Amino acid sequence: MKIAATIARLLLGAIFVFFGSNLFLNFLHSPVPTGTAGQFFGALFVSHYIYAIAFFQVVGGLLLLINRYVPLGLILLAPLIVGILLVHALMAPSGLPIAFLVLILWLLAAYRVRSAFMGLLRQRVED
Repeated sequence: MKIAATIARLLLGAIFVFFGSNLFLNFLHSPVPTGTAGQFFGALFVSHYIYAIAFFQVVGGLLLLINRYVPLGLILLAPLIVGILLVHALMAPSGLPIAFLVLILWLLAAYRVRSAFMGLLRQRVED
C-alpha cells in the first residue's frame, strides 16, 4: 500500500503542477469549451479567478512532489478536485473519467497520511 500511495502522490502532484502551470503559461493551447462550460471558463478567465485556482494547483502539487507538508498539499487540492468533479458532472461530462481518476489518486495519497486528518473528524472539541 505504501508504494501505491507514493505513486498516487507523485502522479497527483505532477498532474496539478503540469495543468496548473498551463493555466499560467497556456502551453497546451487547448480548445475553448462550448456551451455552459465555455461561459463558466470565460468568466474564470475574464475575472482572473483562474490564476488563484492555478496558484493553489501548483502549490498543492509541488508540496506533494517534494514530499513536504503532504497533508497541507492534499487539503489545498481537495476543494479544487471537488470543483473539477462538479464542472465535469454538470457541464462537461466527457472529462468525468479523468476527474474520477484524480479523485482516486487523491484518496490513495490521503489514506497514507490519514492520521493527519483525524483531528478534523472529532465530533466535539473540549474547551
